[in-house]
Amino acid sequence: MTTIRRLTLMLVLSALAVLSATSTPLQVASYNIRYDAYDDSVAGNGWRVRCPWVCGLIDYLQPDVVGAQEVLDHQLRDMLQRLPDYDYVGVGRDDGDKQGEYAAIFYRRNRFDLRDSGHFWLNETPDQPALGWDAACIRICTWARLLDKQSGREIYCFNLHMDHVGVVARREAARLVVKRIQQMAEGKTVVLTGDFNVDQTDEIYQIFTTSGYLNDSYAVAQRRLAPNGTFNDYHLNEVTPSRIDHVFVSPTVAVRRYAVMTNVYWSQGQTRIPSDHYPVLVKLDY
Repeated sequence: MTTIRRLTLMLVLSALAVLSATSTPLQVASYNIRYDAYDDSVAGNGWRVRCPWVCGLIDYLQPDVVGAQEVLDHQLRDMLQRLPDYDYVGVGRDDGDKQGEYAAIFYRRNRFDLRDSGHFWLNETPDQPALGWDAACIRICTWARLLDKQSGREIYCFNLHMDHVGVVARREAARLVVKRIQQMAEGKTVVLTGDFNVDQTDEIYQIFTTSGYLNDSYAVAQRRLAPNGTFNDYHLNEVTPSRIDHVFVSPTVAVRRYAVMTNVYWSQGQTRIPSDHYPVLVKLDY
């Protein structure tokens, strides 16, 4: 082989190595883990039983980022103990500290450096905890600006849980979140996870998908594994096309894989589901 041909081959291989390093897939999950409810314990679905399976699934799949909803403070501590590869950002929605549910963002510390983080409430005074519009509960959105150590790129992650009752609250919350994304992350890669309490047929869903800033990862995925919708209410045999848990991404992001993970476990001779929502897992190139 001539010197010129060897040099050309080396340059090509170097270029391929650089491309490979900068296009490492990013795995993102959205998971409503279900808060620790007394009624669930009576029915055999208590957090003590479910926790190993919720955390075991995350630990096995090793998503780089997990947007989790309905996480009470003691559940957060349990998850951090069982998921040593992860750190988190988030606060309790009721007081901005430890009271109420967290919309926590977990991220793998060996992949990311946390550059900035914060939260805002889904109400008319986003800097203060309060009910918004016709909402039944105080609602919050958590955000994190993460530096990907592998690619050197930054990504903005947002995670929320919209109200389950207030239609006006959901509509206005959607508009608020899109506005904040526009203000905070213009031109940056964005991932928005959450339990939106609206499915793909709802007009509020369109606020996100017609914003120009976000695509539904399901809609643009190259391959899908979605045997069911995302809310199961602990009913093993319930089948629905409705997806109320979403992963939205910037239009520049390529969605390689999308999956609704319908994993189950066995307890006292019964087949059970780790949460009343199935987690969503996507694989992205950005």
